[in-house]
Amino acid sequence: MQKVFFHIDLDAFFASVEQLDHPEYKGKPVIIGGKPGDRRCVVSTASYEARAFGVHSAMPLTTACQLCPQAFFLRGNMKRYHELSHQVMQIFSDYSPDVRQMSIDEAFLDMTGTERLFGSPEQTAQKIKAQVLEQTGLTVSIGVASTMYVSKIASGYKKPDGLTVIPPGTEEEFMCSLPLDKVWGVGTKTLEHIRSAGIRTTKQLYKQKLNSLVVLFGNNTGTFLYSAMRGNKDMVFGEEAKNHSISSETTYDFDLTDLYTIESALMQLAETVLWRMHDENVRSRTVALKIRYEDFTTVSVQETQDVPVRTADDLFERSKKLFEKKYERGRGIRLLGLSVDHVESRDTPFQGQLFDDGVTKKSKVEDAIFSLQKKHPELSVRKARLLNPTGQSNGAK
Repeated sequence: MQKVFFHIDLDAFFASVEQLDHPEYKGKPVIIGGKPGDRRCVVSTASYEARAFGVHSAMPLTTACQLCPQAFFLRGNMKRYHELSHQVMQIFSDYSPDVRQMSIDEAFLDMTGTERLFGSPEQTAQKIKAQVLEQTGLTVSIGVASTMYVSKIASGYKKPDGLTVIPPGTEEEFMCSLPLDKVWGVGTKTLEHIRSAGIRTTKQLYKQKLNSLVVLFGNNTGTFLYSAMRGNKDMVFGEEAKNHSISSETTYDFDLTDLYTIESALMQLAETVLWRMHDENVRSRTVALKIRYEDFTTVSVQETQDVPVRTADDLFERSKKLFEKKYERGRGIRLLGLSVDHVESRDTPFQGQLFDDGVTKKSKVEDAIFSLQKKHPELSVRKARLLNPTGQSNGAK
């Protein structure tokens, strides 16, 4: 049976939610991450209007202010973003039993064998887009292909509100039609290396033999490029979502090298994972971190402790320790992924610590905040630790 994958992105999600909730922002540049003058903040999300000025995620806020001073600068409302994300993911689950949520605004759906239920892949994608718009007021972009990798690229092909279907058998033709900088996973340094080797187009890249690419770029990068140009049939995303885990990962537009930006990104991931743990009423003692470097080298590390993760602070601190243990200083980071593995219901009896270390009290406060927000979505309650040292929300999304 022919595999069918959907990759679905919520378009400029955080900024789009703000434009939805505040009509005065519609059609205007909106930048989430902090206010002008806030110190040490990074851009979390920029609306398409702001992106036209060169603003992108993980950019220092001071740079964004210089590029687009007329923008609406906001500190964000993670409670509201998670609320809408959950609503959208529930819609996805109506169409597929295999929904792999990659981050707060991104998911893969395995749609193999669903044609009799919903129609052709294109018809089904149109139904999903219409349902999301009707029920949330948000737009999504969908890529449809026989491989997860190609579907991911296709979802970004006609943003925003896009739909791109790559028929089976045309994956290589599609890859050869792309500009080099649209090959997913190819960062700035790799792109410079490719061009310095005299390769100017994806067609030229496709014609290169595997051995040649390995000689030119090394084993990891060379093998990746060869497979990518052929649709990367063996690349699988989101296995954690199928293995009793909750995860979130982000691929960044530019390499992360600054420690504060990296920690901001880890905080964003920790908050997303923790929110989903609350929502699914689960706990975990095992935290895993994935780091992918510019040359496609991917490393991972995990640690299991006696006590389950109890707060966003706790998860962030554990992820930071794992990062410090595994990160090779000076290397640019293309992707960060954080997961809690071997999750179990919070209703399962667990023998707590004999002495309270103060985290239990924080956990109860966090539980109360989550429950309050679930019952009263109009409230905007934020936990103090999820703010940066100057009191502003941060995150590199």
